[in-house]
Amino acid sequence: MTTDSEPSGGSLPLAGIVIAVVSSFINGSTFVLQKKGILRSRERGGSYLTDVVWWSGTVAMIVGQIGNFLAYNVAPAVIVTPLGALGVLFGAVLASWILKEHLNILGKLACVLCCSGSVVLIIHAPKAATVTSRLALEERLSDPVFVLYALLVVLLLVILIVWIAPAHGKSNIMVYVSICSLLGSFTVPSSKGLGLAALDVFGDGPSSSRALTLFLSLLGTLVVSILIQFFFINKALECFSSNMFEAIYYVTFTSTVILASALLFKEWTALTLMDSLAMLCGLTTVCVGVILLRISQEALITWKKKTD
Repeated sequence: MTTDSEPSGGSLPLAGIVIAVVSSFINGSTFVLQKKGILRSRERGGSYLTDVVWWSGTVAMIVGQIGNFLAYNVAPAVIVTPLGALGVLFGAVLASWILKEHLNILGKLACVLCCSGSVVLIIHAPKAATVTSRLALEERLSDPVFVLYALLVVLLLVILIVWIAPAHGKSNIMVYVSICSLLGSFTVPSSKGLGLAALDVFGDGPSSSRALTLFLSLLGTLVVSILIQFFFINKALECFSSNMFEAIYYVTFTSTVILASALLFKEWTALTLMDSLAMLCGLTTVCVGVILLRISQEALITWKKKTD
């Protein structure tokens, strides 16, 4: 796996797009399967850790994350991340079938908007990365702007995890969503950076201690971030519907990842004004889609309560 496969010029990184699409479908099934496992365990009065359906969702999450790791190392993050909208679509369909969280007309329109906005983002995204070596990555990691951003994210995570989540996590979905999304500021750049550092650590040339230190640091950051996300995703699924969580999580996760990638990898520097406006329109379309999906789910829940 190398970053040399990232294309330059006008061609799209086809391999990265294919991997990202497959990963999106896999990731779209994870929340639904885990939610189903949680519901099954409640009916039996046991722990969801012993439920085979929950474990199938967990395995799907692991496979999906591996796919994301590969995709982020053969395509810019601003192309890979928006393709997660396909996971929202597939998750909505799967939730309707497995969890009986049926979509109304508004929900179906929301899924179409998610996919349409995703396509616009892909077409107008930059086609080449500006950070293509370990030395360039080290320089970007020490940039004061990115360091300040990382410290701010860590501070927000500490406040959310230590003080806000215990008090308001079960009543406000944005608490768990914010925690998981902010962690995306570390998981995605770490995945991208690992590919660059691995070239020097496992490549044909002599490896340096700095390269190994960077590789291990990024790997540790990635593992810790994923484990914390995994914990709070399941906390959220215990309290909220999978459709609602996945939709809101996708918008906030996409926003934080794009911001972190913009600061660290400077993937926005190749964008023209027209491309920037088109991508803004695409992201806005996706955001409107997931908001409508949430509204449709809340309306359906209200209707069910009235009919029961």
